[in-house]
Amino acid sequence: MQSDSALRLVWIYPDLLSTYGDQGNVLVLEQRARRRGIPVETVHVRSADPVPESGDIYLIGGGEDRPQILASERLRRDGGLHRAIQRGAALLAVCAGYQIMGTTFGGEEGQPVDGIGLIDISSGRGAGRAVGELAGEADPALGIPTLTGFENHMGVTRLGPGVRPLAHTAVGTGNGDGTEGCYIGKIVGTYLHGPALARNPGLADLLLTWAVGAQLPPIDDSWFERLREERLAAVLPG
Repeated sequence: MQSDSALRLVWIYPDLLSTYGDQGNVLVLEQRARRRGIPVETVHVRSADPVPESGDIYLIGGGEDRPQILASERLRRDGGLHRAIQRGAALLAVCAGYQIMGTTFGGEEGQPVDGIGLIDISSGRGAGRAVGELAGEADPALGIPTLTGFENHMGVTRLGPGVRPLAHTAVGTGNGDGTEGCYIGKIVGTYLHGPALARNPGLADLLLTWAVGAQLPPIDDSWFERLREERLAAVLPG
């Protein structure tokens, strides 16, 4: 982000992938940036449109099998997201959007479908659907609190070398191996809905910090943190 320009958010394919309130992630970033005096411009990119390469943070949400396959096909043909990431943009990919970022994911009948190969992960179908609360301790290197949200998917995701788990699960399924999501560079993938950034403002601020290129001034989240702690206490074992 240039210091004299607005922070540019790019919401990818809301006509295909926008389930469980994932567009709320865009609204949270807008609000938290503006509370700090950072001007924001948001671009909604429908699946028939090219993905612009000049964004600062890209977001993509969850969806059903067929829209997920269509989204993957169109993103591969377009190439704009790859070029934006190569330029240094940040990305939050949720659920179906998370799986698309990898090399393969499970299709409508569980068959392997090509992802866009942006990161070295692969996903397939698990034995059953993971539905319910999901919570986990974030990688300490990220410096963010316990992550919380809800999941609704049948995915099992394997991370390749160099891709780190976003969190280790205390409750829920996540990737299916005791971890949840992943990150590499400025890319974050997760199965968290809720929407994810509304329930995890620390993760929202991490994305904003990456985009702005500097530490952000603090804002008062004390009222929310009290609610968050109550929710975590009700979900976490013990």
